[in-house]
Order: sequence, then structure tokens, then C-alpha cells
Amino acid sequence: MGYVVLVTGASSGLGKSIAFHLHNLGHTVYGTSRDPKKYTEDFPFSLLSLDVTDAASIEALLIELEKKETKIDVLINNAGVGITGPVEETSLDAIRANFETNFFGPLAMIQGVLPLMRKNNNGIIINITSIAGYMGLPFRGAYSASKGALNIISEALRLEIAAQGIRLMTLAPGDYATDIASRRFHAPVIEGSPYQKAYQESLDTMDSHVDGGNDPIEIAHRVAELIHLKKPRPHYLVGPLLQKFSLTLKKILPQKAYEKLLKNHYKL
Repeated sequence: MGYVVLVTGASSGLGKSIAFHLHNLGHTVYGTSRDPKKYTEDFPFSLLSLDVTDAASIEALLIELEKKETKIDVLINNAGVGITGPVEETSLDAIRANFETNFFGPLAMIQGVLPLMRKNNNGIIINITSIAGYMGLPFRGAYSASKGALNIISEALRLEIAAQGIRLMTLAPGDYATDIASRRFHAPVIEGSPYQKAYQESLDTMDSHVDGGNDPIEIAHRVAELIHLKKPRPHYLVGPLLQKFSLTLKKILPQKAYEKLLKNHYKL
């Protein structure tokens, strides 16, 4: 029996792969996009309008879904945006905007969906975070912080809702071949800045990692497995072995030794 699945940010990238795969497995999938009308391709699943930073948009989406379905079995909080820049030179408005999408957006979706799931004493929530959320990466500090915050609040929330029959977990991807680089906010590389050389090299490295990343269908397959788990762990990782191993190194190495690895990697 298939689930009714809501996937935010399903018009491109990881969300699109997840939504397509779950649809092909026989689930009833509703994807979302800020502007579904701009996509000319035919999606095999319903693509609905949603801005996760807008309370009215969330309310309208959930009202529409309640007219179509008697339940929502699975929420996959995938909608997110990237941001890069030296912390000193990245505007606080840009950082706040990133948190609105990457942190407060998923929380708003969860607050909206929980009453619907509680009616059936059943539900699954997967928050898509990032391996970057487990460490403070130079020139990606704001992104690491927003995803790290989502990781931590997910740990608290899953304990609060466990008795209601609702399961929550996070899935942290590494670098995958998507168009995220084209949609990422970049603080400008400033001529004469003390960060100029290292930041530019970091941008080049980030883009090459994404371009050379694995196929996002790997994430879709992992999500398809996770939604069937009766007793999921709080956190799951998916991505290149070396990126996942970096988290193991962080656990076992002295802090200064791990920091030195990062400094060497980013040529700092």
C-alpha cells in the first residue's frame, strides 16, 4: 500500500529525484515549488505552489491537500538554499534569509502537518539536512549553522512526538550533482579583502565537488528505505565515503588535529 507523500522543493535537484522515485514506487506524491508555472515539463506527480517562508502559503497548501487526501503519511522537508561567504563579509540579512528557508521553513511545515498526522496516530517526517551541518566549514558557516540547527531541533522534536506514533529523522547528504550552485547565495569576492584568495579558491572547489558529485537518485533510494522504518535512528548520512568518513574523523581526532585537516583542505 502506497503512502501519501509531501516533498517540499520538488521541482529540481534532490527533491525532484526523491519525488520521481517515490512516485515510480507507487506512492501518491505531492511536490512543491515556489512557482510551479515556470516549469514546462510534465511532472508525473502533482506540483503545487509553496513558499516555506510564508505562513499563508503553507496554510493554503495544507487546505488544498486536505481537500484531496484524508491523510498525509510522509513529509519530506527538502526545500533549502545554499549560501557562501566569509562570516565577516556576509550580510546578516542574507544569513537571516538562509535560516528562514533552511531552518524556520521546515519547522513551519512540521507545525502545520503534525495535527493532520496526529489524527491517524501515524506519520513520518524526514528533514533533509547536510553533512556540512555537522561541522563549521569555512566560507559555508551560515549554511553549516542553519543545517546544524535543524539537526539539533530534530533531536528534541522526535522525542516530543514519539508517543503520538509519529517518527522523525534527518537525512544528511554530501555533495551530489545538482543545480544547487546556480541557486546559492554568494557573498561577493571583494578585491583586496583578507579572504579574497582563499574564498575564491573555496568557491571553485565547492562547485567542482557538486559538478563531480554522485547521482541524486542515491538519496531517493535512501529516502524510500527510511520511510518504511518502524524504529528509525535520529540521523542518517548519504554521500561519498570520504565525506561520511570526515564525520568519523571529527569524533575520534583531537579538535585541533581535525581543525588542521580543514585548514589544509581549504588552504587557510
